[in-house]
Amino acid sequence: METLSGIYAFLMGNIVTFILVLSLLVFVHEMGHYLVGRWSGIRILAFSVGFGPEIFGFTDRHGTRWKISVIPLGGYVRFFGDEDASSKPDTDKIAAMSEEDRARSFAGAKLWKRAATVAAGPIANFLLAIAIFTILFSVYGRTIADPVVAEVKPDGAAAAAGILPGDLLVAIDGGKVETFDDVRRYVSIRPSQKIVVTIERAGQKLDLPMVPQRVDTTDQFGNKVELGQIGIVTNQQAGNFRLQTYTPLQALREAVLQTRDIVTGTFKYIGNIFSGTMRADQLGGPIRVAQASGQMASLGIGAVLQLAAVLSVSIGLLNLMPVPVLDGGHLMFYAVEAVRGKPLGSSAQEIAFRIGLAMILTLMVFTTWNDIGSLRG
Repeated sequence: METLSGIYAFLMGNIVTFILVLSLLVFVHEMGHYLVGRWSGIRILAFSVGFGPEIFGFTDRHGTRWKISVIPLGGYVRFFGDEDASSKPDTDKIAAMSEEDRARSFAGAKLWKRAATVAAGPIANFLLAIAIFTILFSVYGRTIADPVVAEVKPDGAAAAAGILPGDLLVAIDGGKVETFDDVRRYVSIRPSQKIVVTIERAGQKLDLPMVPQRVDTTDQFGNKVELGQIGIVTNQQAGNFRLQTYTPLQALREAVLQTRDIVTGTFKYIGNIFSGTMRADQLGGPIRVAQASGQMASLGIGAVLQLAAVLSVSIGLLNLMPVPVLDGGHLMFYAVEAVRGKPLGSSAQEIAFRIGLAMILTLMVFTTWNDIGSLRG
């Protein structure tokens, strides 16, 4: 009972920010589907933020029902001819349609129009993240530090490799390093993996191989985080901490790079889970997102927007997974259709959708279990 009451108190303290952030991301994702679907001439029956019973809504002049639903953990656009919110085609209904109606159904649209409509959701999430990061870099700038070592921890990988205070880090695995945060970001997702750090010392460049250690640490809110570290520290004198400001075009460039880094970091983390170099208990579900939303809200609107941008990329990537029910699963079906010259049979699609739904439900249970474990910890 203590655990349940703790979870309830936690959710009530973070729920408002969580719902606002998630609703924004869902709205933008579904709006991507909606806009491209409308542009493609597909009739749209419903646009919902949330699942389950409708709380309130209205029907526009095109016959689309816009609504807010009771469960704020997603949303959907339902197209004409869909059997349900997952856009699984209702084959019986489509077969009984007139040619004119079939042409306005999702299943009756040309293959490229269906693919574009499905892909538009994740793409909208990536564009939202880029837009948010552009605003943040334009308004707030970013605090940066030169990649100069002020201190080397005695038991770390850097000490074992021979890095000394005063060394300038210029590259890692051949990639240029410009700030100390570049080093932290690269190393943090590569625990127990060999890397080569290039340093500059007294005008000479040295390549130093090392293996970052896997370290359990805590963030400013006390959340447990697993990271790779090599054991170096900078400070104001060595790193020359300063505020970097950006023009709108520079901010846009940095926003694209930041979004790219989140994408590559996510794939790297997933690879680390399968290789066993990082634990899967870092994967979080709705409870942990709610927790992060409340924590970021305590830091101000800028922190909330940054969280929204990161989550937007995550939602885009999740939906591109080649799992039936998700957007990536639909795109996988369309790729098969393009090769075969005809869609998969209804029975094959039905089996695939059931498997996909089981996979998603399993992932939700697993991440929720992780969330509950993090609250207990």
